[in-house]
Amino acid sequence: MPKLTVKDGTEIYYKDWGTGQPLYFHHGWPLSSDDWDAQMMFFLTKGYRVIAHDRRGHGRSSQSPNGHDMDTYIADVAELTAHLDLKNAVHIGHSTGGGEAIHYAAHAEPGRVAKVVLVSAVTPVMVQGPNNPDGVPMSIFDEIREGTATNRAQYYTDFSIPFYGFNREGATVKQGLRDNWFRQGMSGGANAHYYGIKAFSETDFTEDLKSVDIPVLVLHGEDDQIVPFHVSAAKAIKLLKHGKLISYPGFPHGMPATEAATINADLLAFIES
Repeated sequence: MPKLTVKDGTEIYYKDWGTGQPLYFHHGWPLSSDDWDAQMMFFLTKGYRVIAHDRRGHGRSSQSPNGHDMDTYIADVAELTAHLDLKNAVHIGHSTGGGEAIHYAAHAEPGRVAKVVLVSAVTPVMVQGPNNPDGVPMSIFDEIREGTATNRAQYYTDFSIPFYGFNREGATVKQGLRDNWFRQGMSGGANAHYYGIKAFSETDFTEDLKSVDIPVLVLHGEDDQIVPFHVSAAKAIKLLKHGKLISYPGFPHGMPATEAATINADLLAFIES
């Protein structure tokens, strides 16, 4: 398996398929690069080079005891993009990966990033606070921490239901998606997942969103039960210099999997625009 050993000795697993303009996919919590299968295969057949990594402590990357914060996440991405010499890349991030993608783009070397896509992303900031009164209460993230630390297997089994909107009336439950979510989650380290909750819930990406001077596409489901639309995309789009928002009535947080045909078509149109 291709891996890069970064400065602190952590091994970062990555996929690098195809040729052409690079598309770099950043996965969500607590998953792995496998969560992008439907997109990576689609764009591979369209003639693009597709790259994705397993975040440290996730998937097949080593279970580092340290570095489960957004600055270290993007330092790992920067080492990998330099190792692969990626230029003019489109960085596409889902959920936590959306925060990672925009944080990387805001700090990347000139010429590395052409465009960014935020899919169901945690930007600009999730947690409720004085400057974010309609955010998600800290008690919700404490509940996620408790479930991850004390009963991870059962908690992850249950978490996939709202993640994909399978608790909505009339929803067709796809057990394979649930099983794959569980598989990805349990392949990572409990400590990385536990400490990563702070990274995705409390990191403030406001200045990153304001500073990027490249096109950014924001895609978000209006029925996202994990990262509510009004907390995230509705605010993020107002901070971007060159942003475009597409919202989808009824789509869940995990829409890249449940609604892959729609998401892939909108991604392709933006990338080729």
